[in-house]
Amino acid sequence: MAGTPGTPGTPRVLRAMNDRAALDLLLEHGPLSRTKIGKLTGLSKPTASQLLARLESAGLVVATGTSEGRPGPNAQLYAVNARAAHVAALDVTPERILAAVADVTGETVGQFALPTPGRRAAESVVVQVTEALDGAVKAAGLVRSDVHRVVVATPGAFDPGTGRLRYASHLPGWHSPTLLDELAAALPMPVEYENDVNLAAVAEQRLGAARGHQDFVLLWNEGGLGAALVINGQLHRGWTGGAGEVGFMPVPGTPLVRRVAKANSGGFQELAGGQAVPRLARELGIQVPAADSYTEEAVALLAEASLAGGGPYRELLQAFATGLATGLASMVALLDPELIVLSGGVLVAGGEPLRALVQSELAELAAPRPRLVIGSVQEQPVLRGALESALATTRDEVFDTSR
Repeated sequence: MAGTPGTPGTPRVLRAMNDRAALDLLLEHGPLSRTKIGKLTGLSKPTASQLLARLESAGLVVATGTSEGRPGPNAQLYAVNARAAHVAALDVTPERILAAVADVTGETVGQFALPTPGRRAAESVVVQVTEALDGAVKAAGLVRSDVHRVVVATPGAFDPGTGRLRYASHLPGWHSPTLLDELAAALPMPVEYENDVNLAAVAEQRLGAARGHQDFVLLWNEGGLGAALVINGQLHRGWTGGAGEVGFMPVPGTPLVRRVAKANSGGFQELAGGQAVPRLARELGIQVPAADSYTEEAVALLAEASLAGGGPYRELLQAFATGLATGLASMVALLDPELIVLSGGVLVAGGEPLRALVQSELAELAAPRPRLVIGSVQEQPVLRGALESALATTRDEVFDTSR
């Protein structure tokens, strides 16, 4: 019925739209004056003043200092109230759970790392998650009830039909069909779960190399090899959440891997995963540095190769680039993306020399020719993407003044 609160076109809805536009501008630009907000939104000075008073009364903005260095009286500046909401994110690997808390402006205010090797009992996962979350909350000077939403990043994906974690047999304790219910009972706020590589893509889409791009692939190589697929601006997860599990993909140059779920590997992983780098190095007579994992070995070797310029190290980069381009060619033929982002510690270590070689090889192997770039969110991209995901939903809720 016309006039009902929330009806499109009513004054309440129009005010809420203006409120959200102003809040988004404050998030983008930082503190602004009433006059500047009016200019950026097209609102009159009286309407901008009413808007700011309304948002200040709702606890969504705060007065913060005054403008300086201009003729005339200094103008009052306004900013988003950072304490209006907080979100948390957890990045889960077999080795540790990394947790962080951010305020509504996106600033990380607390972080905590929980080592997890050897803690394998299924019932201990809830304990681990709550311990990691509480560690980050405490570091932020908050309590658990201050957190509006949590996003948990894991390898693989939780099957929407069964609730079981799939494609991640290397993550012990996370495969119980009742785990999500147990976590929901233990935590008082909404909890969402997302694939770790998908969240790295969210970070690049909102903060990094994929900003402004609606169709792109993020290829991730850090321990495991995976991909995130963004189509028309949205993550494509597939029927069971397994879209992008490209490490299992059969490719030329490697034997077929049977029962890939049990093996937790596949042709592309064997050809161009992190473990391929030390193997190729040995074949070329390059000494492999001592490290705790093949991922660390790969990172050290590729970092050295990216600086060497020639000789066996150049051959190492070329061989690895060919393997990467072999798998990417199949993905490009199917998806025809605008952009490919190379991310994860192994690919970042190879840097621009590796990127250029993969670009050249891919041009020979695939008809479409997407541009390749190195990911620019290189510090904790999965955790950053999880925070961005949590912030997007929380801002939609907290910044909605139409209710």
